[in-house]
Amino acid sequence: MPLITASELRPRLSQVRLLDARPVHADFARGHLPGALHAGLESHLSTAQDPGHDPAQGGRHPLPSPARFATQLGAWGIGPTTEVVVYDASGGGNAAARLWWMLKAVGHGPVRVLDGGLAAALAEGLGLVEAVLTPAPEPPYPVSAWQRPTVDADAVEALRQDPLRRLLDVRSAERWRGDTEPFDPVAGHIPGSLNLDWKENLRPEGRFKSPETLRAQYASLLGGLGPEHLTVHCGSGVTACHTLLALEVAGLPGAALYVGSWSEWCRSAHAKTGAAR
Repeated sequence: MPLITASELRPRLSQVRLLDARPVHADFARGHLPGALHAGLESHLSTAQDPGHDPAQGGRHPLPSPARFATQLGAWGIGPTTEVVVYDASGGGNAAARLWWMLKAVGHGPVRVLDGGLAAALAEGLGLVEAVLTPAPEPPYPVSAWQRPTVDADAVEALRQDPLRRLLDVRSAERWRGDTEPFDPVAGHIPGSLNLDWKENLRPEGRFKSPETLRAQYASLLGGLGPEHLTVHCGSGVTACHTLLALEVAGLPGAALYVGSWSEWCRSAHAKTGAAR
């Protein structure tokens, strides 16, 4: 199971490497779970802060190279046998699920997402601290390539026209329809894509729906196809990972991630005829 509850985490705090994936470092600095290290979306989980970053090439949050991420894992004291738990304050959507996916994509086995995130931990009675752990470093993680399926804009252009493939956009329905677009220069969606908001993976209190409920939800969307026929995207390849996590919870692994997502595609030559609205 790729999730851990706050009650399961509490007695294991000293035995796991805890990573706080809230995007804003100041939030982490004001208080985090004991022993947590900060994993920044802009600085650690993407190359968004690199000089010359162009969203037309990989979207707003491109993946770092496996070698760069491997070095970062070593700096966090994470080796192949380190038990890792990740959390955020958005039910896993920003950006715990992205970090979970990246760890799985380098072949790391023992990694789970805190179900319900920081709110669940606080409800369990876990307190916040300001002190920051200095971990004993490990060598760079032994990986040379991402080991989970990804696609680029050219592959999306082909698969969106394939009746045996499904392209799923997990942004809000309003953004998918093109009613609003707060981050990118064009509103709308990739023609042929389906839409199911990533928040539909969660119950009202912010915890994941049951595996059975999620399985039924995605089996209906897949229409009899296996998850290996599915490619998931969002605005910039972050919340898409939440749906990939939900699929894993549902026992439906194997879907691909379009990392560049709408932020790349809407700037690409494939969008020159206009985005679907």
